[in-house]
Amino acid sequence: MRRRELITLLGATAVSWPLAARAQAPDGMRRIGVLVGLAEDDANMTARLTGLRQALERRGWSEGRNIHIDYRYAPAGAHAPALAKELIALQPELILAHTVSVATALQAESRTMPIVFVSVSDPVGSGLIASLARPGGNLTGLTPFEASIAGKWFSMLKEVVPQIKRAAFVGNPKTSSYDYYLRAAQVPAASLAIELVSSPVINVGEITNFIEDFARVPDSGLILPPDVFTAAHGDLIIALAARHRLPAVYAFGYLVSAGGLMSYGTDRVDEMRQAASYIDRILRGDKPADLPVQAPTKFELVVNLKTAKALGVTVPPGLLLAADELIE
Repeated sequence: MRRRELITLLGATAVSWPLAARAQAPDGMRRIGVLVGLAEDDANMTARLTGLRQALERRGWSEGRNIHIDYRYAPAGAHAPALAKELIALQPELILAHTVSVATALQAESRTMPIVFVSVSDPVGSGLIASLARPGGNLTGLTPFEASIAGKWFSMLKEVVPQIKRAAFVGNPKTSSYDYYLRAAQVPAASLAIELVSSPVINVGEITNFIEDFARVPDSGLILPPDVFTAAHGDLIIALAARHRLPAVYAFGYLVSAGGLMSYGTDRVDEMRQAASYIDRILRGDKPADLPVQAPTKFELVVNLKTAKALGVTVPPGLLLAADELIE
């Protein structure tokens, strides 16, 4: 079940950008770089990169035929500055940056190399661009969520567990997106009479200790905002939530497929497909500053009915009807 597509495209402005000749692959193919914030063996990232290549091919760019892609991986931002330097030294025509830590590392290394970012929730607040409509400089891309989406996560939790009293907002405080969503969550949480518990975690031990301690108080739940760190440890969080019977709402649908209860967010593979259109336009001569940052084009509500049954919660009919995907 897939429906409800929304496209928001903002205006743009032209900012001069030097079209210096860039080194190409030895055989004359066009060359781009990809630097992602997850591990090379991450199954979800593999699916996203497959979607990227397929979308590029539909636009006439076939890897190994007329385009060469250099891939680098910086799980949770590890070694991002060094990998950014390494990729830029190869002089590709542009680089695709996944996550804010990766985009920030690339921007610090070059103010002229065209960069298309994805999975950056607050590009203005992160200092990557001047505005969504007028990015300025050498970066543009796609932002997956507006801060107001936090209200949807809390309302979903309240619908499934009407007696909910408190919800932990679990994420890595070192990312700018954590505070971005935490601030936006305060009003909707209060309006639903849910105590918002800030739950910053920076390592696996803190994840385990916090959830085990938090679960001791009844009528509690978890909110997992977009965060590459908690996503990388999604299996652990899902297992802890199941063990302690904590209902949880995630930002990524693939975590619900892995056993999480519910999610509301964007299609991450589709985000990569959209990024391919910006890559194509830049390769054909467009400037990053002429391309406004694009808002999400598809939102998905995913519910795992098997997990709901195991937790002993009932998903109301309205939420079932609104779901884009039900996992049974």
